[in-house]
Amino acid sequence: FFYKSSAAYQNLSLDSIFSCLKSGLEETLSIWYPAAGRLSLNPSDGKLNLRCSNDGAVLVEAVTSAKIIELGDLSQYNEFFEHLAYKPDFHGNFSEMPLVVAQVTGFGCGGYSIGIGSSHSLFDGPATYDFLHAWASNSAILKQKRGTELYKPVHERGALLVENPGITKLPESGSSATRAVAIDHLYQLIKQAMSGQTCGPDTKFGSGKLPDVGNSNLVLKTFHLSGAMIESLKSKVFGERSGSFSCSSFELLAAHLWKARTKALGVMKGSMVCLQFAVDIRKKTVPPLPEGFSGNAYVLASAALTAEELEAGSHEDIVDKIKEAKRSISNDYVIAYNQALDGPQGTLLPLNELTLVSDWTRMPFHKIDFFHGEAAYVSPLLSPIPQVAYFMQNPIDSRGVDMRIGLLPQSLNAFSHYFLTNMQ
Repeated sequence: FFYKSSAAYQNLSLDSIFSCLKSGLEETLSIWYPAAGRLSLNPSDGKLNLRCSNDGAVLVEAVTSAKIIELGDLSQYNEFFEHLAYKPDFHGNFSEMPLVVAQVTGFGCGGYSIGIGSSHSLFDGPATYDFLHAWASNSAILKQKRGTELYKPVHERGALLVENPGITKLPESGSSATRAVAIDHLYQLIKQAMSGQTCGPDTKFGSGKLPDVGNSNLVLKTFHLSGAMIESLKSKVFGERSGSFSCSSFELLAAHLWKARTKALGVMKGSMVCLQFAVDIRKKTVPPLPEGFSGNAYVLASAALTAEELEAGSHEDIVDKIKEAKRSISNDYVIAYNQALDGPQGTLLPLNELTLVSDWTRMPFHKIDFFHGEAAYVSPLLSPIPQVAYFMQNPIDSRGVDMRIGLLPQSLNAFSHYFLTNMQ
């Protein structure tokens, strides 16, 4: 979170700001108490346990002579940003790792940054947004505390446990059983890569091993898509039907991204390609999860085609596939998804054939006012899966979308060309 210098807090010291944030975080943790806990492995089944142990979160203060303006365009990732979030050393002991860490940094220009890290095993995106909103509300920097929250978080996770007797089991294998299509598609992509059925310009297959397209050499790039650019794309791809064809900005941009990324990476025409995106299941389960559910309440929806079908298909066809994937998320799908994840877990290596999207546009992080007013920009740091495309609300243009994605350097220009076509 970047807050540029302001006359409003020119006379406040870093220590006083840190003190406000500290007391606000303490108050927030008294309600969001799992964030002060630790994770551990259950020896009987190898799953994660969340121990509400009150070991605490970590908040540190830092200072730099650098000025925020020297960082350039805050929407574009800068390695310096990594110094603005505290990286705890837990000596390899998993159970000692704090689940929430934060760092407030005073800049030489009088501006501030607040760098925050949280475990995805603790919160998903909406829950993280609610937690940070509560923390900002409880921190009286240049404003009065807002008092009671609209609702209190619900930390009970039992509703999503596979072995919960209250969850209806799916039918045995057969045509009537719901399957987690996203898991099936991932399995097919991995089998395809292992068998050498696909080949891109930067990977070699056929060796019985997954391709090594490691994360370290990916370039993180943010594309600014104004509301006018999105409308222009919609008008050009749907023509006169743009007013009658119902399509959200997410569906249109996801379809356009999928086509552009697959083409830029040169995936072979006969290869299976897949688009997967997170879907909030808070209102998809039966019964719905309670208001304020604070855990991980999402599954991946998935659409699959061959690269040739994707390239030849119209945007309207691809949007329909995305809508179909959305509609498939039901209570049965959630159960099947959680059952599939109940097995042994592994690390998913990046695959050119897999396009992943995380939609943050309904979580306007820049509006979280730790100070009095919105942040100049909120930048995601380096993700464990940097090839994921993040759709974020543009802080200046409410109808616009900022898309952050990790790309191979050699495919950056081609992707930019294909992605920006029909938008300008």
